[in-house]
Amino acid sequence: MTRATRDRRDTLRLLGASALAACAWPVAAQGPGAPRLVTVSGAITEVVFALGAESQLVGTDTTSLYPEAARRTPKVGYMRQLSAEGLLSLKPDAVIATTESGPPVVLDQLRAAGVRLELVEADHSWGEVQRKVAAVGRAAAREAQARELMTRLEVEWSEVQKRLATDSAGTRKPRVLFVLSHSASPQVSGEKTAAHAMIGFAGGVNCLSGFQGYRPMTAEAMASAAPDVILTTTQSIEAHGGAEKFWQRPELALTPAFRKRALVTQDALLLLGFGPRLPLAVSELHKSFRAA
Repeated sequence: MTRATRDRRDTLRLLGASALAACAWPVAAQGPGAPRLVTVSGAITEVVFALGAESQLVGTDTTSLYPEAARRTPKVGYMRQLSAEGLLSLKPDAVIATTESGPPVVLDQLRAAGVRLELVEADHSWGEVQRKVAAVGRAAAREAQARELMTRLEVEWSEVQKRLATDSAGTRKPRVLFVLSHSASPQVSGEKTAAHAMIGFAGGVNCLSGFQGYRPMTAEAMASAAPDVILTTTQSIEAHGGAEKFWQRPELALTPAFRKRALVTQDALLLLGFGPRLPLAVSELHKSFRAA
């Protein structure tokens, strides 16, 4: 396993770090033959709720933290460390996950057991959101509702793109550095990451390039990156005990962002999940970049 793969794995795990312990989940009465669903991705779980199919949920992974009711669903574990026994014990008709889920042997065991497996390619694009909605629609037998939802989301996405194009015309794009700091070893994001894509969508430029995935945050990297804005998750700030303690990291003192305390935060699942709230996440991020 490469360092980039390990770092990406850790990033995804941290999305579910604040998950509550599984509580009793009262599955509502379902229509005859309504498929029983397990979702392995916080964003996919959001789609299930957006389609009104939450009564079909029999389990979710630990990254499924929104809406609030998702926290009370039975948990099947972290998305990269699934157990076939745990999943099959819930008797799902379908498991909906992304290509970041695993291990592969567990997915093979689900297929062998006759469970329908919907795997959505995760490439940090608007197309990823479209694929998640379509996959849930198919698996939940709610394809008409999925088409209606996607139509609404397309309108939202188009409006956000137009607004950003107008706001950004003739202006310099801010140099943004994403810091993932849920633990004592902060990481910074390069290319081919959800953070990299979000910075670009919101009208910024990732000031780190030339590598993919995540790397440790070092003084040398901070000095050469020279970010105008630091982007991080609200969970990172909470882990540090507040913004002031976050800024006390000596590496950050070497950046232009430190001098003006230009800090933008967003909930980890909203920022990195690529779900139906992506238009909202990008719009809020763009406003925050402009105000920082």
